[in-house]
Amino acid sequence: MSNAEQKDRKPEKGQPLTRSFSCAWQGVRNAFFERNMRIHLFFAIAAVILGFALRVDAASWLAIIFCICLVFSLEVLNTALEALVDLVSPEYHELAKRAKDCSAGAVLICAIGSLVVACIIYIPAFLRLISLM
Repeated sequence: MSNAEQKDRKPEKGQPLTRSFSCAWQGVRNAFFERNMRIHLFFAIAAVILGFALRVDAASWLAIIFCICLVFSLEVLNTALEALVDLVSPEYHELAKRAKDCSAGAVLICAIGSLVVACIIYIPAFLRLISLM
């Protein structure tokens, strides 16, 4: 078996924990090749910078971090589902399209929810900041 085949092989039960983490990290890295994940990363960085600039409280930080992790997680799952659908249905099929659309829709719902959370956190923080000036 070649190194490439060994690397792509399904992990076996009882594998070292480090191998499990390595496979998981590879999945995250694969998702970052997707354009949408890079867009989410840009907004996550902007959210963190805004949080520091506006000096948000600990509860707000928890909400920000939760939203970032949730959007990233859903985008990774969306990437995985799209790859699986492409594998099992290389030609166009209406059900394959529906699966991909629903998966992307889940990410969109989460991103919109995160935007609402951002408005709830950042608008009052911004107004407090400018009232101090």
